[in-house]
Amino acid sequence: MLTNKARLIIAGIFFLMLVFFTQQRVYELAGVALMFCLLLIWGYFKEGPIVVAAKSFHNKDYDKAEELLLSVKNPNWLNKKRRGFYEFMMGGISLQRHDFDAAEKHYEIAAQYPLRSVNDHVAALAHVANISIRQHNYDKAEAYLGLAQKHHDKITAKMKAVIERLHTEIRQHKTK
Repeated sequence: MLTNKARLIIAGIFFLMLVFFTQQRVYELAGVALMFCLLLIWGYFKEGPIVVAAKSFHNKDYDKAEELLLSVKNPNWLNKKRRGFYEFMMGGISLQRHDFDAAEKHYEIAAQYPLRSVNDHVAALAHVANISIRQHNYDKAEAYLGLAQKHHDKITAKMKAVIERLHTEIRQHKTK
């Protein structure tokens, strides 16, 4: 639950401790400092500030969440669970900013990774379908709703209602 900046500062402190303990010939503590330094660097690349960004995203502070998410230099290096949630939040932020092309791209990527729950996974699929409907790409919308239907038994009633509403919109547009 650290920002990337805080993670690097703490890793720097552990590196200074490593140098000090090595000079003092206290190799056991130097080993511990090295271990923590490596752990923090590993977390910088594999974990990122996703948990902190999720808290801001949940509180609807989209600017702060976006700033934290953009501090991830290469999202491809995040572990699978973090990458899915990274893309899900970036999709939500893009949707709030009415950048529908970017939102669609992020939600499509998010749907390829494991998310927190099946409901979140179906929500990502439903967002892609909804954006596709708005862009008059009904075949793509039907394909994503078909993927969402596979999880029909495991989702909430609210999500089922959203999917049904999207199906209704597609039927209305196809009969025109």
